[in-house]
Amino acid sequence: MVKYDFAGRTAIITGGAGGFGRAIAARLHASGASVALWDRDAAGVAAAAQLLGERALGLAVDTTDEAAVTSAARAVLKRFERIDFLINNAGILGPVSNTWEHSTDDFRRVLDINLTGTFICCRVIVPLLLANAPDPKTGQRGHIVNVSSIQAKEGMPRAAAYAASKAGIVSLTKTLGKELAESGIPVNTVTPAIVATQMTEGMSPEREKEIVARIPMRRFGTVEEIAAQIAWLCSDDCSFATGAVFDLSGGRATY
Repeated sequence: MVKYDFAGRTAIITGGAGGFGRAIAARLHASGASVALWDRDAAGVAAAAQLLGERALGLAVDTTDEAAVTSAARAVLKRFERIDFLINNAGILGPVSNTWEHSTDDFRRVLDINLTGTFICCRVIVPLLLANAPDPKTGQRGHIVNVSSIQAKEGMPRAAAYAASKAGIVSLTKTLGKELAESGIPVNTVTPAIVATQMTEGMSPEREKEIVARIPMRRFGTVEEIAAQIAWLCSDDCSFATGAVFDLSGGRATY
């Protein structure tokens, strides 16, 4: 495992109680970063932070609540004095049904958590990143990585809300990346195919088979693979990529 030098840097990882969030936090923490895990699951996020021990903070945060996000950001600054990385990972799958069978409430809920929550976190954290002094060697002030999905590129039958929300994250990333292109804050997104996490445990065998059949590598991804890509996107080596979409789909949609 490559270890980057993230000593003295602080990362916020939303959805920190889930499989993706825990793996991302562990990878960044192992490279020396302090990590703040945010999640609506208060017990889960506290347990995730406790496992990491030193340099870890778990906070119960609803990322769709701008006041809560603002308060949590202040708590991170109070504890660690700075914020360098924002990993927008919080999300839900939503209904598995035909588009015309989605309820409007369900559709709005998925967009609110997956897309609006990502927007709110960016809205609150970007000014704090802009306040960081540029690194004298790289000129960088911080990094933002948004977790989207391969469904953002292809769509997916019976997943209209999820696919639409994740496509919105791709467009938000491209827009924010262009807006911050000269600021020293790269903004990128990853588009994983299916990964075995708690969020997929309730998936039917038929649905699992349907999704894996679309992947040329014929397997699920792993949370460690996702975390490795995100660690690189937070590193100083990621210096000329912004507004970009990084495929993690086992060859499902390489564009």
